[in-house]
Amino acid sequence: MPGGRGFPTVVCMTAMDGMDAMGAHDADLKKELSATLQARRELGEDYESALVDSFLEKVDQRIDGSVERRVRRQLAEQQMVVARDSRGPKSTDTFGERFGFAIVSLVLAIPLSAIGGGVSGLPGLLVAWGGIVGVNAFQAARSSAWLFGRHKRSGQDSDWES
Repeated sequence: MPGGRGFPTVVCMTAMDGMDAMGAHDADLKKELSATLQARRELGEDYESALVDSFLEKVDQRIDGSVERRVRRQLAEQQMVVARDSRGPKSTDTFGERFGFAIVSLVLAIPLSAIGGGVSGLPGLLVAWGGIVGVNAFQAARSSAWLFGRHKRSGQDSDWES
């Protein structure tokens, strides 16, 4: 292999061996690789890069098709979940999330207090703390279903009833 011109052939042969080792079930792609290697043997090194590019384009198309099928399947699964639960998403707020939100708001309260107190004195400090309390109150109300009237009535415990 003078001048390193045989490298793509070695890569293709390694890819073919890798397909056997992985137990790939895509016979069409295997046929394409064999056909590409046979064409390379017949046409010579002059067409090597065009043949490799063509094969790689077919592999890209195969991967794109596989990704599209997976995305469509996931979207269909999500639509089925949404259709089954027409009442909307359930609250996923855990104690850890609420606690973390409270800690972050208290940590941010320090610079907000300094800025509000430094710029406007006591009125600025009161506005800063009013905002902090307001954000935390809204978060607590949002995560507590009974405050917004989203609690279940005793007769609606079944998933079949709306």
